[in-house]
Amino acid sequence: MSKALIPGSFDPVTKGHLDIVERAAKIFDEVIVVVLQNPAKVTTFTVEERMDFIRRVTGHLPNVHVDSFSGLLVDYMRKEDVHVIVKGLRVVSDFEYEYQMALTNRKLNPDVETFFLNTSQEYMFLSSSIVKQIASFGGDVSEFLPEPIRDDVQNRLRKGN
Repeated sequence: MSKALIPGSFDPVTKGHLDIVERAAKIFDEVIVVVLQNPAKVTTFTVEERMDFIRRVTGHLPNVHVDSFSGLLVDYMRKEDVHVIVKGLRVVSDFEYEYQMALTNRKLNPDVETFFLNTSQEYMFLSSSIVKQIASFGGDVSEFLPEPIRDDVQNRLRKGN
């Protein structure tokens, strides 16, 4: 059975994230979307909210599971017996950072492989940060967010909470 994980902060999960998850779910038998808890990163949504959002938008994918983790990703991978990380790439600067992370993870655990998926063209510009910035100024972000979470995310971001 082929297993892969997709790590990230997903603050909030966007259509670009969902695109990568859906495509990975066609390639691997099981996909674990892991919400990483990074104490150095300030997030808008709690880990529980982000996990709930991901579950809601991936409910149509029976081979996708959601979890969270704090610490080294390779430690989580050992615990779950997963050897493949899936990362979406939007632009060249994403590759530079993700390639560095892939090499580091491989150094920490030689059994780890990183599988890069190019983001679909319509989502190349999209990031959670851009969504939050537009929404904080009252802009419409509905076309960037999956429908099952759209209203919840927009309402929170518009209120500035």
